[in-house]
Amino acid sequence: MNLALKHLRWQCRRGTKELDAVLCCYLESCYMTANSSEQRLFLELLALEDDALLAYFFANSSPKTEGLKQLVDKIRSAFMD
Repeated sequence: MNLALKHLRWQCRRGTKELDAVLCCYLESCYMTANSSEQRLFLELLALEDDALLAYFFANSSPKTEGLKQLVDKIRSAFMD
């Protein structure tokens, strides 16, 4: 595993098992095959506070930007599969 991927894995570790599971699932199953735009959106998502991420993934709240909304929906789907 390269250094950048190890750093991303560390950023996915959020302190709650639920967020860790959702973010790591996407990282392991989708991130490497995602296009550069989606990878940038994932980095933007990782920069958000945990309370926002919890709301997006577990309280049916949605990000305001369409790109992040689509990524959250994709991550939710990847996690549920």
